[in-house]
Amino acid sequence: MVHERSSPARLSPSSYEEDMRLLLAPRLAYFAGVARHEHVTRAAQELAVPQSTLSRAMVRLEQDLGVALFTRKGRTVSLTAAGRDFLASVERALGEVERAAESVRADADPSGGKVAFGFLHTMGSETVPELIRAFRVDHPRVRFTLVQNYGEAMIERLRAGELDLCLTSPVPDAPDLVARRLDEQRLRLVVPDDHRLAGRKRIRLAEAADETFVTLEPGYGLRRITDALCAEAGFSPRVAFEGEEAETLRGLVAAGLGVALLPPPAVPRPGVVELTVTAPRAIREVGVAWLDGHPDTPPVAAFKKFLLSRRGNLLPD
Repeated sequence: MVHERSSPARLSPSSYEEDMRLLLAPRLAYFAGVARHEHVTRAAQELAVPQSTLSRAMVRLEQDLGVALFTRKGRTVSLTAAGRDFLASVERALGEVERAAESVRADADPSGGKVAFGFLHTMGSETVPELIRAFRVDHPRVRFTLVQNYGEAMIERLRAGELDLCLTSPVPDAPDLVARRLDEQRLRLVVPDDHRLAGRKRIRLAEAADETFVTLEPGYGLRRITDALCAEAGFSPRVAFEGEEAETLRGLVAAGLGVALLPPPAVPRPGVVELTVTAPRAIREVGVAWLDGHPDTPPVAAFKKFLLSRRGNLLPD
Protein backbone atom coordinates (compact mmCIF):
# COMPACT_ATOMS: atom_id res chain seq x y z
CA MET A 1 0.00 0.00 0.00
CA VAL A 2 1.30 3.43 -0.90
CA HIS A 3 0.77 6.27 1.57
CA GLU A 4 0.76 9.78 0.23
CA ARG A 5 3.02 12.17 2.17
CA SER A 6 1.55 15.43 3.40
CA SER A 7 2.75 18.37 1.38
CA PRO A 8 4.22 21.25 3.42
CA ALA A 9 2.47 23.65 1.06
CA ARG A 10 -0.89 22.66 2.56
CA LEU A 11 0.08 23.90 6.02
CA SER A 12 -0.53 27.33 7.47
CA PRO A 13 2.58 29.59 7.42
CA SER A 14 3.36 29.00 11.12
CA SER A 15 2.72 25.25 10.85
CA TYR A 16 4.82 25.11 7.70
CA GLU A 17 7.79 26.76 9.40
CA GLU A 18 7.55 24.39 12.36
CA ASP A 19 7.16 21.38 10.06
CA MET A 20 10.21 22.37 8.00
CA ARG A 21 12.32 22.76 11.12
CA LEU A 22 11.39 19.25 12.22
CA LEU A 23 12.05 17.85 8.76
CA LEU A 24 15.35 19.60 8.11
CA ALA A 25 17.14 19.66 11.46
CA PRO A 26 18.18 15.97 11.62
CA ARG A 27 19.53 16.08 8.04
CA LEU A 28 21.67 19.20 8.16
CA ALA A 29 24.79 17.49 9.49
CA TYR A 30 24.35 14.75 6.86
CA PHE A 31 24.07 17.37 4.13
CA ALA A 32 27.17 19.23 5.35
CA GLY A 33 29.16 15.96 5.43
CA VAL A 34 28.20 15.00 1.88
CA ALA A 35 28.89 18.53 0.65
CA ARG A 36 32.30 18.57 2.34
CA HIS A 37 33.45 15.27 0.78
CA GLU A 38 31.46 15.49 -2.45
CA HIS A 39 31.30 11.72 -2.12
CA VAL A 40 28.52 9.72 -0.49
CA THR A 41 30.65 6.73 0.56
CA ARG A 42 33.35 8.81 2.26
CA ALA A 43 30.72 10.99 3.97
CA ALA A 44 28.92 7.87 5.23
CA GLN A 45 32.17 6.54 6.67
CA GLU A 46 32.89 9.82 8.49
CA LEU A 47 29.35 10.14 9.82
CA ALA A 48 29.17 6.45 10.76
CA VAL A 49 25.85 5.87 9.00
CA PRO A 50 24.97 3.38 6.27
CA GLN A 51 25.53 4.72 2.79
CA SER A 52 21.97 3.87 1.79
CA THR A 53 20.61 5.85 4.75
CA LEU A 54 22.69 8.86 3.76
CA SER A 55 21.64 8.68 0.12
CA ARG A 56 17.95 8.45 1.04
CA ALA A 57 18.31 11.36 3.48
CA MET A 58 19.74 13.59 0.75
CA VAL A 59 16.99 12.66 -1.70
CA ARG A 60 14.32 13.37 0.91
CA LEU A 61 16.00 16.67 1.80
CA GLU A 62 15.85 17.80 -1.82
CA GLN A 63 12.23 16.65 -2.09
CA ASP A 64 11.23 18.54 1.05
CA LEU A 65 12.98 21.70 -0.11
CA GLY A 66 11.79 21.32 -3.70
CA VAL A 67 15.31 22.21 -4.86
CA ALA A 68 18.16 20.19 -6.38
CA LEU A 69 21.16 20.54 -4.07
CA PHE A 70 23.51 18.12 -5.88
CA THR A 71 24.39 16.91 -9.31
CA ARG A 72 25.29 13.23 -9.20
CA LYS A 73 27.72 11.01 -11.03
CA GLY A 74 27.93 7.58 -9.40
CA ARG A 75 29.03 7.98 -5.78
CA THR A 76 30.48 11.38 -6.56
CA VAL A 77 28.31 14.47 -6.08
CA SER A 78 28.83 18.18 -6.56
CA LEU A 79 26.84 21.08 -5.23
CA THR A 80 24.49 23.06 -7.41
CA ALA A 81 24.37 26.85 -7.03
CA ALA A 82 21.38 26.41 -4.71
CA GLY A 83 23.33 23.76 -2.78
CA ARG A 84 26.27 26.13 -2.24
CA ASP A 85 23.96 28.84 -0.92
CA PHE A 86 22.24 26.36 1.35
CA LEU A 87 25.56 25.00 2.63
CA ALA A 88 26.72 28.46 3.76
CA SER A 89 23.59 28.84 5.90
CA VAL A 90 23.78 25.26 7.20
CA GLU A 91 27.40 25.70 8.31
CA ARG A 92 26.49 28.86 10.21
CA ALA A 93 23.56 27.08 11.88
CA LEU A 94 25.65 24.04 12.83
CA GLY A 95 28.37 26.35 14.15
CA GLU A 96 25.84 28.09 16.39
CA VAL A 97 24.59 24.74 17.70
CA GLU A 98 28.16 23.63 18.42
CA ARG A 99 28.96 26.87 20.24
CA ALA A 100 25.76 26.60 22.27
CA ALA A 101 26.63 23.02 23.24
CA GLU A 102 30.15 24.04 24.24
CA SER A 103 28.76 26.89 26.30
CA VAL A 104 26.34 24.77 28.32
CA ARG A 105 28.99 22.09 28.83
CA ALA A 106 31.42 24.73 30.06
CA ASP A 107 28.80 26.18 32.43
CA ALA A 108 28.21 22.72 33.91
CA ASP A 109 31.91 21.93 34.29
CA PRO A 110 32.38 21.22 38.02
CA SER A 111 35.84 22.78 38.02
CA GLY A 112 35.12 25.81 35.85
CA GLY A 113 31.40 26.27 35.25
CA LYS A 114 29.15 29.24 35.93
CA VAL A 115 26.77 30.25 38.74
CA ALA A 116 24.07 32.90 38.28
CA PHE A 117 23.85 34.47 41.73
CA GLY A 118 21.51 37.22 42.91
CA PHE A 119 21.83 39.28 46.08
CA LEU A 120 20.58 42.43 47.79
CA HIS A 121 22.29 45.74 47.15
CA THR A 122 23.28 45.93 50.82
CA MET A 123 25.27 42.70 50.42
CA GLY A 124 27.24 43.93 47.44
CA SER A 125 30.05 45.96 48.93
CA GLU A 126 31.39 43.49 51.49
CA THR A 127 29.44 40.28 52.05
CA VAL A 128 29.24 38.88 48.51
CA PRO A 129 32.82 39.71 47.46
CA GLU A 130 34.11 37.97 50.60
CA LEU A 131 31.88 34.92 49.96
CA ILE A 132 33.08 34.56 46.39
CA ARG A 133 36.72 35.07 47.41
CA ALA A 134 36.44 32.31 50.01
CA PHE A 135 34.61 29.94 47.65
CA ARG A 136 37.15 30.40 44.86
CA VAL A 137 40.00 29.27 47.11
CA ASP A 138 38.86 25.70 46.38
CA HIS A 139 37.04 26.43 43.08
CA PRO A 140 39.26 28.94 41.29
CA ARG A 141 37.81 28.41 37.81
CA VAL A 142 34.12 28.78 38.65
CA ARG A 143 32.67 31.92 37.05
CA PHE A 144 29.78 34.04 38.36
CA THR A 145 27.03 36.07 36.78
CA LEU A 146 26.14 38.53 39.56
CA VAL A 147 22.78 40.28 39.80
CA GLN A 148 21.99 42.93 42.43
CA ASN A 149 18.31 43.62 43.00
CA TYR A 150 15.59 43.76 45.63
CA GLY A 151 14.09 40.54 46.96
CA GLU A 152 10.87 40.24 44.95
CA ALA A 153 12.64 40.96 41.68
CA MET A 154 15.23 38.26 42.39
CA ILE A 155 12.53 35.72 43.23
CA GLU A 156 10.90 36.40 39.87
CA ARG A 157 14.24 35.90 38.13
CA LEU A 158 14.67 32.61 40.00
CA ARG A 159 11.28 31.49 38.71
CA ALA A 160 12.20 32.58 35.20
CA GLY A 161 15.35 30.46 35.31
CA GLU A 162 17.65 33.48 35.10
CA LEU A 163 19.21 32.87 38.53
CA ASP A 164 20.45 29.69 40.18
CA LEU A 165 20.55 31.04 43.74
CA CYS A 166 19.76 34.29 45.51
CA LEU A 167 20.74 35.77 48.85
CA THR A 168 17.76 37.69 50.13
CA SER A 169 15.79 39.05 53.06
CA PRO A 170 13.20 38.33 54.36
CA VAL A 171 13.69 34.61 53.77
CA PRO A 172 10.94 33.72 51.27
CA ASP A 173 8.18 31.24 52.05
CA ALA A 174 6.65 29.95 48.81
CA PRO A 175 5.65 26.42 47.70
CA ASP A 176 7.79 26.55 44.54
CA LEU A 177 10.95 27.66 46.35
CA VAL A 178 13.41 26.14 48.78
CA ALA A 179 14.84 28.66 51.24
CA ARG A 180 17.30 28.29 54.08
CA ARG A 181 17.97 30.85 56.80
CA LEU A 182 21.69 31.60 56.99
CA ASP A 183 22.14 34.52 59.37
CA GLU A 184 20.56 37.58 60.90
CA GLN A 185 21.59 41.21 60.80
CA ARG A 186 20.81 43.86 63.38
CA LEU A 187 19.12 47.00 62.09
CA ARG A 188 19.98 50.38 63.53
CA LEU A 189 18.09 53.64 63.76
CA VAL A 190 20.21 56.07 61.73
CA VAL A 191 19.83 59.76 62.64
CA PRO A 192 21.67 62.96 61.58
CA ASP A 193 24.70 63.76 63.76
CA ASP A 194 23.01 66.97 64.98
CA HIS A 195 19.72 65.23 65.80
CA ARG A 196 18.17 65.42 69.28
CA LEU A 197 18.81 61.66 69.68
CA ALA A 198 22.38 61.70 68.35
CA GLY A 199 23.90 61.63 71.84
CA ARG A 200 22.22 58.33 72.63
CA LYS A 201 23.69 54.85 72.22
CA ARG A 202 20.44 52.91 72.44
CA ILE A 203 16.82 53.66 71.77
CA ARG A 204 13.41 52.09 71.88
CA LEU A 205 11.86 52.45 68.44
CA ALA A 206 8.69 53.94 69.96
CA GLU A 207 10.77 57.01 70.86
CA ALA A 208 11.04 57.76 67.12
CA ALA A 209 7.29 57.69 66.52
CA ASP A 210 7.15 61.42 65.77
CA GLU A 211 10.15 61.40 63.42
CA THR A 212 10.08 61.68 59.65
CA PHE A 213 11.43 58.50 58.03
CA VAL A 214 13.26 57.85 54.81
CA THR A 215 12.75 54.28 53.57
CA LEU A 216 13.15 51.98 50.63
CA GLU A 217 10.29 51.80 48.17
CA PRO A 218 7.33 49.43 48.71
CA GLY A 219 8.19 45.94 47.48
CA TYR A 220 11.65 45.95 49.05
CA GLY A 221 12.14 43.49 51.88
CA LEU A 222 13.72 46.09 54.16
CA ARG A 223 10.68 48.33 53.66
CA ARG A 224 8.36 45.55 54.79
CA ILE A 225 10.57 44.93 57.83
CA THR A 226 10.62 48.66 58.67
CA ASP A 227 6.83 48.91 58.47
CA ALA A 228 6.41 45.77 60.60
CA LEU A 229 8.83 46.93 63.30
CA CYS A 230 7.21 50.35 63.52
CA ALA A 231 3.79 48.71 63.80
CA GLU A 232 5.12 46.51 66.60
CA ALA A 233 6.39 49.67 68.32
CA GLY A 234 2.89 51.14 68.10
CA PHE A 235 3.07 53.61 65.21
CA SER A 236 3.01 53.95 61.44
CA PRO A 237 6.11 55.72 60.08
CA ARG A 238 5.63 59.10 58.45
CA VAL A 239 7.60 58.64 55.23
CA ALA A 240 9.06 61.67 53.50
CA PHE A 241 11.38 60.04 50.96
CA GLU A 242 11.56 56.59 49.35
CA GLY A 243 14.65 55.24 47.61
CA GLU A 244 16.12 52.11 46.05
CA GLU A 245 19.44 51.78 47.86
CA ALA A 246 20.40 51.83 51.53
CA GLU A 247 23.43 54.10 51.16
CA THR A 248 21.29 56.68 49.36
CA LEU A 249 19.02 56.66 52.40
CA ARG A 250 22.04 57.27 54.65
CA GLY A 251 22.88 60.27 52.52
CA LEU A 252 19.35 61.60 52.96
CA VAL A 253 19.64 61.12 56.73
CA ALA A 254 23.01 62.94 56.76
CA ALA A 255 21.30 65.80 54.92
CA GLY A 256 18.77 66.08 57.78
CA LEU A 257 15.81 64.81 55.75
CA GLY A 258 14.71 62.10 58.15
CA VAL A 259 15.73 58.98 60.08
CA ALA A 260 15.97 55.41 58.81
CA LEU A 261 16.14 51.79 59.94
CA LEU A 262 19.14 50.29 58.14
CA PRO A 263 21.66 47.45 58.36
CA PRO A 264 25.19 48.47 59.34
CA PRO A 265 27.27 50.04 56.57
CA ALA A 266 30.41 48.49 55.10
CA VAL A 267 32.22 51.77 55.82
CA PRO A 268 31.10 54.32 58.47
CA ARG A 269 29.26 57.26 56.92
CA PRO A 270 30.06 60.77 58.17
CA GLY A 271 27.15 62.96 59.16
CA VAL A 272 25.07 60.23 60.81
CA VAL A 273 24.87 58.43 64.13
CA GLU A 274 23.70 54.79 64.30
CA LEU A 275 21.69 53.81 67.38
CA THR A 276 21.09 50.30 68.69
CA VAL A 277 17.35 49.56 68.82
CA THR A 278 16.53 47.76 72.07
CA ALA A 279 12.80 47.18 71.48
CA PRO A 280 11.35 45.64 69.47
CA ARG A 281 14.13 43.28 68.41
CA ALA A 282 15.22 44.94 65.18
CA ILE A 283 16.80 42.35 62.90
CA ARG A 284 16.43 41.05 59.41
CA GLU A 285 16.92 37.40 58.57
CA VAL A 286 19.09 36.65 55.55
CA GLY A 287 18.80 33.40 53.61
CA VAL A 288 19.50 31.65 50.35
CA ALA A 289 16.70 30.54 48.01
CA TRP A 290 16.45 28.42 44.90
CA LEU A 291 13.73 26.96 42.70
CA ASP A 292 12.34 23.69 44.03
CA GLY A 293 12.98 20.73 41.76
CA HIS A 294 15.41 22.59 39.51
CA PRO A 295 18.47 20.40 38.82
CA ASP A 296 21.79 21.91 39.87
CA THR A 297 24.88 21.90 37.73
CA PRO A 298 28.00 20.80 39.66
CA PRO A 299 29.26 24.38 40.22
CA VAL A 300 25.83 25.51 41.48
CA ALA A 301 25.65 22.53 43.83
CA ALA A 302 29.14 23.30 45.13
CA PHE A 303 28.34 26.97 45.77
CA LYS A 304 25.02 26.09 47.42
CA LYS A 305 26.82 23.67 49.76
CA PHE A 306 29.36 26.38 50.53
CA LEU A 307 26.66 28.95 51.39
CA LEU A 308 24.87 26.49 53.66
CA SER A 309 28.16 25.78 55.43
CA ARG A 310 28.33 29.49 56.34
CA ARG A 311 25.12 29.35 58.39
CA GLY A 312 25.54 31.68 61.36
CA ASN A 313 28.76 33.05 59.92
CA LEU A 314 27.59 34.62 56.68
CA LEU A 315 27.72 38.29 57.55
CA PRO A 316 30.67 40.34 58.77
CA ASP A 317 30.67 41.23 62.45
